[in-house]
Amino acid sequence: MKYLLDTHTMIWAATETSKLSQIVRKILEDPKNQILTSPVSFWEISLKYALGKLELNGILPDDLPAACSDMDFDLLPLSANIASTLHHLKAIYHKDPFDRMLIWQAMCSKTTLISKDSKITLYSTEGLKVIW
Repeated sequence: MKYLLDTHTMIWAATETSKLSQIVRKILEDPKNQILTSPVSFWEISLKYALGKLELNGILPDDLPAACSDMDFDLLPLSANIASTLHHLKAIYHKDPFDRMLIWQAMCSKTTLISKDSKITLYSTEGLKVIW
């Protein structure tokens, strides 16, 4: 199966695996699964880090792409077609643009989003598959 990591899930996979649910740990450990990250998450992390709103437990945002690669996570590119069609996501359960784009990427790529965010689970009414 294919899974896209929400930003907090990606951070915890790289820095604090104890924060991941047992189900998520099993998904990440199963070599049959394709684990995806998004450039959107790297952008969000870098921005929040620069604003002093995010601690990464001794690593820098610059280190995360290599850390994800070391964990055999693949990159789900953000295409112009996906970015330009975000307006089709009609439900607005929250206004975080990073989350909305991750939701839209997951939906468009028919990928399950791994997220603990309860607001994101509301998007299942729009067809999003979410697991935690």
